[in-house]
Amino acid sequence: MTEKERILQLRRELHEHNHRYYVLNRPTISDQEFDFMMHELQDLEARHPELDDPNSPTQRVGSDLNQEFTQVAHKYPMLSLANTYSESDVEEWFNSVTKLLHGEPFEVCCELKYDGLSISLTYEHGQLVRGVTRGDGIHGDDVTANVKTIRSIPLILSGWDKKTPVQDLFAQLEPSIPDVFEIRGEILMPWAVFDRLNAEREAAGEPLFANPRNAASGTLKSQKSELVASRQLDAYLYYLLGENLPCDGHYENLMAAADWGFKISKGIKKVRTLQEVMDYIQYWDKERRNLPVATDGIVLKVNSLRQQRALGFTAKSPRWAIAYKYKAERECTRLNEVTYQVGRTGAITPVANMEPVLLAGTTVKRATLNNEDFIRSLDLHLGDYVYVEKGGEIIPKIVGVDTSRRDATAEPVRFITNCPECGTPLVRYEGEAAHYCPNDTGCPPQIKGRIEHYIARKAMNIDSLGPETIADYYRRGLIHNIADLYRIGVQDINGDGSRQKSAMKIVNSIANSVHVPFERVVFALGIRFVGETSAKLLARHFKNIDALSSATAEELTQVEGVGDVIAASVVSYFSNPQNQEIIERLRSYGVRMSLTEEQMQTSGDALAGKSIVISGVFSHHSRDEYKEIIERNGGKNVGSISGKTSFILAGENMGPSKLQKAEKLGIPIVSEEEFLRMIED
Repeated sequence: MTEKERILQLRRELHEHNHRYYVLNRPTISDQEFDFMMHELQDLEARHPELDDPNSPTQRVGSDLNQEFTQVAHKYPMLSLANTYSESDVEEWFNSVTKLLHGEPFEVCCELKYDGLSISLTYEHGQLVRGVTRGDGIHGDDVTANVKTIRSIPLILSGWDKKTPVQDLFAQLEPSIPDVFEIRGEILMPWAVFDRLNAEREAAGEPLFANPRNAASGTLKSQKSELVASRQLDAYLYYLLGENLPCDGHYENLMAAADWGFKISKGIKKVRTLQEVMDYIQYWDKERRNLPVATDGIVLKVNSLRQQRALGFTAKSPRWAIAYKYKAERECTRLNEVTYQVGRTGAITPVANMEPVLLAGTTVKRATLNNEDFIRSLDLHLGDYVYVEKGGEIIPKIVGVDTSRRDATAEPVRFITNCPECGTPLVRYEGEAAHYCPNDTGCPPQIKGRIEHYIARKAMNIDSLGPETIADYYRRGLIHNIADLYRIGVQDINGDGSRQKSAMKIVNSIANSVHVPFERVVFALGIRFVGETSAKLLARHFKNIDALSSATAEELTQVEGVGDVIAASVVSYFSNPQNQEIIERLRSYGVRMSLTEEQMQTSGDALAGKSIVISGVFSHHSRDEYKEIIERNGGKNVGSISGKTSFILAGENMGPSKLQKAEKLGIPIVSEEEFLRMIED
């Protein structure tokens, strides 16, 4: 067998094994055997770049290169469905369909309503060619590269690659598979993956995802498909569109799609009577809690495509379908105790620890209590029976107390006055709901949190380290603050000598961080209340660390966007001798402590006083470069359109919603070429 023939054979077999594992849940080989085959294919493809195939199984690992999403018009608009929480509305819809069809018998396809990100997949000649998000229903983002990393989405359909020679593939067509068609569904993050991801983010001091839908959406919109691949997204498909579909029945078309390799819900059911519809609703109200992914209701569709066309559409949604949404799940359980967590900034978060209760597919034992004011508003007592809710499948929250079950001797929950980690008295800043531990240089969670913040991608981008490694280094006494990172040597972390390569990678990544721009250094310092935007404003205004560290509160508040709270925090940070020592050590290690000469050369004031929104894809400069140009010419970057927007710098594929809003408000649209001429003039 030639290497070319082996490549084609491996691709066919890996596609089949992938389908068996991720769609059918019936693997026939071990993970190790699968990995061996994948590695062999990667090696062979590297030797034969002329046989490149964008739908090879090797493409599922994704890329770490940034990508710009372009907007694509939907061939068929992705309309939303009419929603209801009422069974009487479902009955009204059923009767309305009966009336509009003049009594003609009809079937209803009942489906689970998955709570994810809507996706449209286009296939041509059996191969995936495009994946597009819903967007505004008319246009969506092309996320094909990210979609290819989702293992349950077939890259090549079953029946299209039986023979080895590429030219013979089309001879294997099954009559029922259209040459070109579109299939729609939901991109989802399974509960198990969501829980693990949030646990990792919590350990890293990062904000938690509110629900699997937000996590899936944020993941699929990532600029790096490598990250998408690591998040283990799933996909359920539920709607087939095209010119030559196999059947008139929607249900039958989905069954055909399942034969082609698509993941179709096993919960789908075809019924004929209203009572059968109601039975389906009530059955899944409880049973859906056992599913591996989030659902928030069911969808009812008239099954016949002919009858769907006869029923037509209203201005916003089809008459032949309706979505019934379940009410937010609520359970009652006992509050055992309240514990307190210390975040990176010293913010204290109270956490309710409860008797475990099953809620929306997961076992819930803890829920955030936000702050002292929230606890008081509930009049919370230890031992109370509390109502826990996951409205829209969100992170658990306590929404009420069953005071009738309260023990007469129950003690009210009293917010702590000292840090649970270091014992320092807590403070509450004016205008802030949270309490803080002010001991930012001696409180262990804050120290580790600040180091984790320092190494983050948007700060110093030391990507070879993570929260667990930082915790290990801190425990071993290798690091006590951010400056200690730069004195770590390979011998310190190589242990028994078996980790030379990874140790070198860590040390080199730390060394390379000294080239990070000054604005990100200011952000990386972790000054309380100084976020990414305010760090950039401060760096641009004061230009170097010496000017910033010696600035008074009054001078700091002269910077647009910097108020009294941020100013006081900056003054407090730089007045601390320990922080001053850390700054000097960072300087001695070569970390940038000022803007570059190029950055300090203001190009002009052509955009002075102007607020500019950037939208679209550009050919001459990247979006970040245009933001830099705007700031260097006296302008201000803003993220959303309002009456105060001066103009929109518009590239290709500007979002239609932004265009409509600009036209409504009379905001000028400036092209890339016009903008560059404006700067030159």
